[in-house]
Amino acid sequence: MFELLRLWFGALLRIFHIRGSLMLENLALRQQLAVLKRRHPKPRLGPFDKLFWVVASRFWSNWKNTLLLVSPETVVRWHRAGFRLYWVMLCKVRRQVGGKRISKHIRDLIFQMVVENPTWGAPRIHGELLMLGFDVSERTISRWMRRAPRNLAPAKRWLSFLHNHRETIAAIDFFTVPTVTFHLLYCFFIISHDRRRILHFNVTQHPTSSWIVQQLREAFPDQSAPRFILLDHDAKYGLEVPAAIRSMTITCVRTSIRSPWQNGVAERWVGSCRRDLLDHIIALNERHLRRLLAGYVRYYHEDCTHMGLQKQTPGGRVRSTARGRVVSRARLGGLHHRYDQAA
Repeated sequence: MFELLRLWFGALLRIFHIRGSLMLENLALRQQLAVLKRRHPKPRLGPFDKLFWVVASRFWSNWKNTLLLVSPETVVRWHRAGFRLYWVMLCKVRRQVGGKRISKHIRDLIFQMVVENPTWGAPRIHGELLMLGFDVSERTISRWMRRAPRNLAPAKRWLSFLHNHRETIAAIDFFTVPTVTFHLLYCFFIISHDRRRILHFNVTQHPTSSWIVQQLREAFPDQSAPRFILLDHDAKYGLEVPAAIRSMTITCVRTSIRSPWQNGVAERWVGSCRRDLLDHIIALNERHLRRLLAGYVRYYHEDCTHMGLQKQTPGGRVRSTARGRVVSRARLGGLHHRYDQAA
């Protein structure tokens, strides 16, 4: 703004200069502008610089002949942009036409229904709002539905799938345990989603596709297989394991790549096994680790309560009704204990 005032003040002083000195000064300024144009072909002009040339183009007929920094087409574009900005600002301050704006409470209800029910349209949401006593037009609902957040919809759809099929879902996974001689042992397990029971587990040093297929056959004899098996994209499965799963009339559901949360039941069991047992022991060999895991599975099924099962155990532990002395029983070599009331 200060530079613009200096420019106008300088223009007033030039009115009183003699014609010869004014021409020489004009020539010198043009030479400086030419040098500036060579150094900076595309100089940055501020808003007041643009405004100056837009106003000058309205009152000065020869304004095109003096331009060096910008082209005349650029000044015309500035003028059109200012024209659009003028009408945008004018439309914003205009009074809204139509019915009164709905309250934030109703908008939040619309957003909640859109997120929780991805398949609902405006008529269904309109009907629910009518049942709640809110008189809102269906057109208004459809307009606000386009602004509803939808980023959590895929996660909620996956969670709904797991909840609706948990009685028929089993998950398989691997985790590794180092031995005292720094060899890696691979622990394979199958866990059901309904009661979080470990259906099968085994330990090996060299997991192959054929070995995994054999574990599946041992885990599900006599047509006892679940409807779905959840597994990740581990390279150990190869092509043989999915083919064997399909041959057992089981639907193979693969999680997304690098998405362990989609197999959360199995991942949580691995975390519990490490915190409760593996972080406190050193496996000597394959036989030793298999024995430790067998003891932990018994403790997990019969003694350990789970928040996901309303503080029950996967095996259905019976609540004590006696009112005698509390007896402590060691589990896993004293790492954990079970408490009962003596009769």
